Amino acid sequence: MATITEPVLEWTPPTVSLGKVPLVTPARSGGQDIKGDFPLDQIVVDNFPPGTQVHSSDRYGASAWTVTARIVTTLPNGDPKLYFLKCAEEDQGKAMLEGEFNSMVELYKTSPNFVPEPYAWGKLSVSQPATYYFLCDFIEMGNMNPDPVQLATKLVKLHKASISPTGMFGFHIDTCQGSLPQRTAWNPSWVDFYIQLVRGAMALNTEKNGNWKNLEQLVDRLITHVVPQVLGPLEADGRVVKPTLIHGDLWDGNIGTSLENGELYIFDASVYYAHNEMEIAMWRARFCKILGAKVYLNSYLNRMGISEPVEQFEDRNRIYSFYMTLHESACHNGSSFREE
Repeated sequence: MATITEPVLEWTPPTVSLGKVPLVTPARSGGQDIKGDFPLDQIVVDNFPPGTQVHSSDRYGASAWTVTARIVTTLPNGDPKLYFLKCAEEDQGKAMLEGEFNSMVELYKTSPNFVPEPYAWGKLSVSQPATYYFLCDFIEMGNMNPDPVQLATKLVKLHKASISPTGMFGFHIDTCQGSLPQRTAWNPSWVDFYIQLVRGAMALNTEKNGNWKNLEQLVDRLITHVVPQVLGPLEADGRVVKPTLIHGDLWDGNIGTSLENGELYIFDASVYYAHNEMEIAMWRARFCKILGAKVYLNSYLNRMGISEPVEQFEDRNRIYSFYMTLHESACHNGSSFREE
Protein backbone atom coordinates (compact mmCIF):
# COMPACT_ATOMS: atom_id res chain seq x y z
CA MET A 1 0.00 0.00 0.00
CA ALA A 2 1.42 3.38 -0.99
CA THR A 3 2.50 5.85 1.68
CA ILE A 4 0.80 9.26 1.43
CA THR A 5 3.27 12.14 1.67
CA GLU A 6 1.67 15.00 -0.27
CA PRO A 7 0.50 18.15 1.57
CA VAL A 8 -2.97 18.05 3.11
CA LEU A 9 -5.62 20.73 3.14
CA GLU A 10 -7.09 22.57 6.11
CA TRP A 11 -10.56 21.24 6.98
CA THR A 12 -13.34 23.80 7.14
CA PRO A 13 -16.90 23.19 8.37
CA PRO A 14 -19.60 22.98 5.67
CA THR A 15 -21.87 25.95 5.07
CA VAL A 16 -24.69 23.93 3.48
CA SER A 17 -26.14 20.43 3.76
CA LEU A 18 -24.17 18.31 1.32
CA GLY A 19 -26.61 15.38 1.20
CA LYS A 20 -29.39 14.84 -1.33
CA VAL A 21 -33.08 15.37 -0.61
CA PRO A 22 -34.68 11.87 -0.57
CA LEU A 23 -36.82 11.02 -3.60
CA VAL A 24 -39.97 10.05 -1.72
CA THR A 25 -43.63 10.07 -2.61
CA PRO A 26 -44.70 13.35 -0.97
CA ALA A 27 -47.06 12.91 1.96
CA ARG A 28 -50.15 15.08 2.46
CA SER A 29 -51.51 16.51 5.66
CA GLY A 30 -55.21 17.01 6.34
CA GLY A 31 -55.94 16.41 2.67
CA GLN A 32 -53.59 19.25 1.64
CA ASP A 33 -50.17 19.34 0.01
CA ILE A 34 -47.21 20.09 2.29
CA LYS A 35 -45.35 23.13 1.03
CA GLY A 36 -41.58 23.51 0.74
CA ASP A 37 -38.56 22.10 -1.08
CA PHE A 38 -38.10 19.00 1.10
CA PRO A 39 -40.85 16.42 0.42
CA LEU A 40 -41.79 14.36 3.48
CA ASP A 41 -42.19 10.61 3.51
CA GLN A 42 -45.44 9.43 5.11
CA ILE A 43 -43.27 7.44 7.52
CA VAL A 44 -41.99 10.72 8.97
CA VAL A 45 -45.43 12.32 9.14
CA ASP A 46 -46.76 9.30 11.03
CA ASN A 47 -44.45 10.20 13.94
CA PHE A 48 -46.38 13.41 14.66
CA PRO A 49 -49.27 13.38 17.15
CA PRO A 50 -52.52 12.33 15.43
CA GLY A 51 -54.34 15.38 14.13
CA THR A 52 -51.18 17.44 13.59
CA GLN A 53 -51.36 19.74 10.58
CA VAL A 54 -48.07 19.81 8.65
CA HIS A 55 -47.69 23.10 6.78
CA SER A 56 -44.21 23.04 5.25
CA SER A 57 -40.86 21.27 5.07
CA ASP A 58 -37.78 23.11 3.81
CA ARG A 59 -34.05 22.48 3.64
CA TYR A 60 -32.31 24.07 6.58
CA GLY A 61 -28.81 24.23 8.05
CA ALA A 62 -25.40 22.81 7.14
CA SER A 63 -24.13 19.25 7.35
CA ALA A 64 -21.17 17.39 5.87
CA TRP A 65 -22.76 13.97 5.34
CA THR A 66 -26.53 14.47 5.66
CA VAL A 67 -29.36 16.65 4.43
CA THR A 68 -31.52 18.51 6.94
CA ALA A 69 -34.88 20.25 7.05
CA ARG A 70 -37.17 22.35 9.25
CA ILE A 71 -40.78 21.18 9.48
CA VAL A 72 -43.55 23.63 10.45
CA THR A 73 -46.68 22.14 12.05
CA THR A 74 -49.67 22.96 14.21
CA LEU A 75 -50.49 20.49 16.98
CA PRO A 76 -54.07 19.25 17.56
CA ASN A 77 -54.47 21.74 20.44
CA GLY A 78 -53.61 24.64 18.13
CA ASP A 79 -50.05 25.22 19.36
CA PRO A 80 -47.35 25.77 16.70
CA LYS A 81 -44.60 23.16 16.68
CA LEU A 82 -41.30 22.95 14.76
CA TYR A 83 -39.40 19.75 14.04
CA PHE A 84 -35.88 19.09 12.76
CA LEU A 85 -35.32 16.28 10.26
CA LYS A 86 -32.02 14.76 9.18
CA CYS A 87 -31.61 12.17 6.40
CA ALA A 88 -28.66 10.10 5.19
CA GLU A 89 -28.09 7.22 2.78
CA GLU A 90 -26.88 3.62 2.80
CA ASP A 91 -25.22 1.73 5.67
CA GLN A 92 -23.16 4.74 6.69
CA GLY A 93 -26.31 6.83 7.02
CA LYS A 94 -28.00 4.11 9.04
CA ALA A 95 -25.08 3.89 11.47
CA MET A 96 -24.87 7.67 11.84
CA LEU A 97 -28.56 8.29 12.49
CA GLU A 98 -29.18 5.24 14.67
CA GLY A 99 -26.19 6.31 16.74
CA GLU A 100 -27.36 9.91 16.94
CA PHE A 101 -30.90 8.96 17.99
CA ASN A 102 -29.65 6.66 20.73
CA SER A 103 -27.13 9.29 21.81
CA MET A 104 -29.73 12.03 22.06
CA VAL A 105 -32.15 9.76 23.93
CA GLU A 106 -29.44 8.96 26.49
CA LEU A 107 -28.58 12.65 26.94
CA TYR A 108 -32.24 13.68 27.12
CA LYS A 109 -32.93 11.17 29.90
CA THR A 110 -30.27 12.82 32.07
CA SER A 111 -30.39 16.48 30.93
CA PRO A 112 -33.67 17.27 29.13
CA ASN A 113 -32.97 21.01 29.17
CA PHE A 114 -29.63 20.55 27.41
CA VAL A 115 -30.60 18.76 24.16
CA PRO A 116 -33.48 18.99 21.66
CA GLU A 117 -36.00 16.25 22.41
CA PRO A 118 -35.47 13.24 20.10
CA TYR A 119 -38.58 11.54 18.70
CA ALA A 120 -37.72 8.86 16.17
CA TRP A 121 -35.29 7.37 13.71
CA GLY A 122 -35.82 4.78 11.01
CA LYS A 123 -35.83 3.90 7.33
CA LEU A 124 -37.74 5.85 4.69
CA SER A 125 -39.78 4.14 1.98
CA VAL A 126 -37.01 4.96 -0.54
CA SER A 127 -35.27 1.77 -1.65
CA GLN A 128 -32.66 3.12 -4.08
CA PRO A 129 -30.60 4.19 -2.30
CA ALA A 130 -31.72 3.04 1.15
CA THR A 131 -32.30 6.22 3.16
CA TYR A 132 -32.69 6.80 6.89
CA TYR A 133 -34.00 9.64 9.03
CA PHE A 134 -33.70 11.17 12.50
CA LEU A 135 -36.43 13.43 13.92
CA CYS A 136 -36.19 15.79 16.89
CA ASP A 137 -37.30 19.19 18.16
CA PHE A 138 -36.29 22.22 16.11
CA ILE A 139 -34.78 25.03 18.19
CA GLU A 140 -34.01 28.37 16.53
CA MET A 141 -30.46 29.23 17.55
CA GLY A 142 -28.39 32.37 17.24
CA ASN A 143 -24.77 32.88 16.24
CA MET A 144 -23.58 34.22 19.58
CA ASN A 145 -20.77 32.48 21.45
CA PRO A 146 -22.02 30.13 24.18
CA ASP A 147 -22.00 31.56 27.70
CA PRO A 148 -19.06 29.89 29.51
CA VAL A 149 -20.79 29.76 32.90
CA GLN A 150 -24.01 28.28 31.55
CA LEU A 151 -22.12 25.73 29.44
CA ALA A 152 -19.93 24.66 32.35
CA THR A 153 -22.88 24.45 34.72
CA LYS A 154 -24.96 22.30 32.38
CA LEU A 155 -22.05 20.09 31.37
CA VAL A 156 -20.98 19.46 34.95
CA LYS A 157 -24.59 18.65 35.91
CA LEU A 158 -24.77 16.12 33.06
CA HIS A 159 -21.44 14.55 33.97
CA LYS A 160 -22.22 14.27 37.67
CA ALA A 161 -25.78 12.99 37.24
CA SER A 162 -25.11 10.36 34.58
CA ILE A 163 -24.84 6.72 35.61
CA SER A 164 -23.58 3.96 33.33
CA PRO A 165 -26.25 1.26 33.05
CA THR A 166 -23.57 -1.44 33.16
CA GLY A 167 -21.08 0.27 35.45
CA MET A 168 -18.61 0.10 32.57
CA PHE A 169 -17.19 2.39 29.90
CA GLY A 170 -18.73 2.40 26.41
CA PHE A 171 -22.24 2.30 25.00
CA HIS A 172 -24.74 -0.32 23.87
CA ILE A 173 -24.17 0.50 20.17
CA ASP A 174 -21.25 1.99 18.24
CA THR A 175 -21.91 5.70 17.82
CA CYS A 176 -20.44 7.76 14.98
CA GLN A 177 -18.15 10.68 15.61
CA GLY A 178 -18.39 12.47 12.31
CA SER A 179 -19.31 9.93 9.65
CA LEU A 180 -17.56 6.85 11.03
CA PRO A 181 -18.27 4.47 13.93
CA GLN A 182 -16.30 4.40 17.15
CA ARG A 183 -15.45 1.18 18.99
CA THR A 184 -17.66 1.70 22.01
CA ALA A 185 -18.27 -1.89 23.17
CA TRP A 186 -18.51 -2.09 26.97
CA ASN A 187 -15.22 -2.36 28.85
CA PRO A 188 -14.67 -2.37 32.63
CA SER A 189 -11.29 -0.61 32.46
CA TRP A 190 -10.89 3.01 31.37
CA VAL A 191 -7.31 2.40 30.21
CA ASP A 192 -8.37 -0.60 28.13
CA PHE A 193 -11.39 1.25 26.75
CA TYR A 194 -9.26 4.20 25.66
CA ILE A 195 -6.88 1.80 23.88
CA GLN A 196 -9.92 0.18 22.25
CA LEU A 197 -11.00 3.57 20.91
CA VAL A 198 -7.54 4.42 19.59
CA ARG A 199 -7.08 1.07 17.85
CA GLY A 200 -10.44 1.54 16.16
CA ALA A 201 -9.54 5.03 14.97
CA MET A 202 -6.16 3.84 13.67
CA ALA A 203 -7.79 1.01 11.72
CA LEU A 204 -10.21 3.48 10.14
CA ASN A 205 -7.33 5.81 9.28
CA THR A 206 -5.46 3.10 7.43
CA GLU A 207 -8.61 1.92 5.67
CA LYS A 208 -9.72 5.39 4.54
CA ASN A 209 -6.43 7.23 4.03
CA GLY A 210 -3.72 4.61 3.58
CA ASN A 211 -0.39 4.59 5.41
CA TRP A 212 1.01 7.97 6.40
CA LYS A 213 4.55 8.74 7.51
CA ASN A 214 5.22 6.92 10.80
CA LEU A 215 1.72 7.32 12.24
CA GLU A 216 1.17 3.61 12.91
CA GLN A 217 4.45 3.34 14.81
CA LEU A 218 3.59 6.43 16.87
CA VAL A 219 0.17 5.01 17.75
CA ASP A 220 1.75 1.71 18.84
CA ARG A 221 4.20 3.59 21.04
CA LEU A 222 1.39 5.67 22.52
CA ILE A 223 -0.47 2.50 23.49
CA THR A 224 2.51 0.59 24.88
CA HIS A 225 4.48 3.40 26.57
CA VAL A 226 2.46 6.60 27.04
CA VAL A 227 -1.01 5.35 28.00
CA PRO A 228 0.19 3.18 30.92
CA GLN A 229 2.19 6.09 32.34
CA VAL A 230 -0.44 8.81 31.84
CA LEU A 231 -3.76 6.99 32.24
CA GLY A 232 -2.65 4.08 34.41
CA PRO A 233 -2.42 6.24 37.58
CA LEU A 234 -6.14 7.09 37.27
CA GLU A 235 -6.91 3.49 38.25
CA ALA A 236 -3.98 2.94 40.64
CA ASP A 237 -3.58 3.30 44.43
CA GLY A 238 -7.29 2.79 45.05
CA ARG A 239 -8.44 5.43 42.58
CA VAL A 240 -11.57 4.80 40.54
CA VAL A 241 -12.68 6.48 37.30
CA LYS A 242 -16.43 7.02 37.11
CA PRO A 243 -17.94 6.09 33.72
CA THR A 244 -19.49 9.43 32.75
CA LEU A 245 -21.90 10.12 29.89
CA ILE A 246 -20.19 12.47 27.43
CA HIS A 247 -21.53 14.12 24.27
CA GLY A 248 -18.48 12.80 22.44
CA ASP A 249 -18.21 15.43 19.69
CA LEU A 250 -18.63 18.72 21.55
CA TRP A 251 -17.04 21.31 19.27
CA ASP A 252 -18.18 24.79 18.20
CA GLY A 253 -20.55 23.49 15.52
CA ASN A 254 -22.52 21.23 17.86
CA ILE A 255 -23.68 23.79 20.40
CA GLY A 256 -26.08 26.74 20.12
CA THR A 257 -28.07 29.29 22.10
CA SER A 258 -31.86 29.39 21.82
CA LEU A 259 -33.16 32.70 20.52
CA GLU A 260 -36.37 32.12 22.46
CA ASN A 261 -35.06 31.60 25.98
CA GLY A 262 -31.27 32.00 25.92
CA GLU A 263 -30.70 28.38 26.96
CA LEU A 264 -27.72 26.46 25.59
CA TYR A 265 -28.36 23.24 23.68
CA ILE A 266 -25.96 20.58 22.40
CA PHE A 267 -26.73 18.29 19.46
CA ASP A 268 -25.17 15.92 16.86
CA ALA A 269 -24.03 13.72 19.73
CA SER A 270 -21.93 10.54 19.58
CA VAL A 271 -22.11 9.51 23.20
CA TYR A 272 -20.38 6.89 25.27
CA TYR A 273 -19.53 6.54 28.97
CA ALA A 274 -15.97 7.73 29.54
CA HIS A 275 -13.65 9.59 31.88
CA ASN A 276 -15.28 13.03 32.06
CA GLU A 277 -12.06 14.78 30.99
CA MET A 278 -12.44 13.14 27.57
CA GLU A 279 -15.31 15.54 26.85
CA ILE A 280 -13.24 18.71 27.02
CA ALA A 281 -10.15 17.40 25.21
CA MET A 282 -11.58 18.29 21.78
CA TRP A 283 -11.49 21.96 22.76
CA ARG A 284 -7.73 22.12 22.22
CA ALA A 285 -8.10 21.22 18.51
CA ARG A 286 -7.42 23.95 15.95
CA PHE A 287 -10.97 23.83 14.56
CA CYS A 288 -12.42 24.74 17.98
CA LYS A 289 -12.09 28.48 17.44
CA ILE A 290 -14.61 29.32 20.19
CA LEU A 291 -14.53 26.54 22.76
CA GLY A 292 -10.74 26.57 22.52
CA ALA A 293 -10.70 29.78 24.57
CA LYS A 294 -9.34 29.09 28.06
CA VAL A 295 -12.42 30.58 29.71
CA TYR A 296 -14.46 27.50 28.72
CA LEU A 297 -11.92 25.00 30.05
CA ASN A 298 -11.39 26.96 33.27
CA SER A 299 -15.13 27.41 33.86
CA TYR A 300 -15.63 23.65 33.56
CA LEU A 301 -12.67 22.63 35.73
CA ASN A 302 -13.55 25.17 38.42
CA ARG A 303 -16.92 23.43 38.84
CA MET A 304 -16.04 19.81 38.10
CA GLY A 305 -12.55 19.60 39.53
CA ILE A 306 -9.54 17.74 38.12
CA SER A 307 -9.00 14.02 38.52
CA GLU A 308 -6.03 12.76 40.49
CA PRO A 309 -3.16 12.86 39.77
CA VAL A 310 -3.83 16.56 39.11
CA GLU A 311 -0.29 17.13 37.82
CA GLN A 312 -0.97 14.79 34.88
CA PHE A 313 -4.06 16.64 33.65
CA GLU A 314 -2.29 18.35 30.76
CA ASP A 315 -0.81 15.07 29.54
CA ARG A 316 -4.22 13.36 29.77
CA ASN A 317 -5.82 16.23 27.90
CA ARG A 318 -3.28 15.86 25.10
CA ILE A 319 -3.71 12.14 24.57
CA TYR A 320 -7.51 12.38 24.83
CA SER A 321 -7.38 15.06 22.15
CA PHE A 322 -5.13 12.77 20.12
CA TYR A 323 -7.91 10.18 19.87
CA MET A 324 -10.45 12.79 18.77
CA THR A 325 -8.09 14.09 16.07
CA LEU A 326 -7.09 10.61 14.90
CA HIS A 327 -10.73 9.64 14.41
CA GLU A 328 -11.60 12.90 12.66
CA SER A 329 -8.70 12.46 10.24
CA ALA A 330 -10.30 9.21 9.08
CA CYS A 331 -13.58 11.07 8.47
CA HIS A 332 -11.95 13.94 6.55
CA ASN A 333 -9.67 12.25 4.05
CA GLY A 334 -6.92 14.61 2.92
CA SER A 335 -7.55 17.22 5.60
CA SER A 336 -5.06 18.69 8.05
CA PHE A 337 -6.13 16.47 10.98
CA ARG A 338 -3.21 14.10 10.47
CA GLU A 339 -0.75 16.98 10.67
CA GLU A 340 -2.06 17.72 14.16
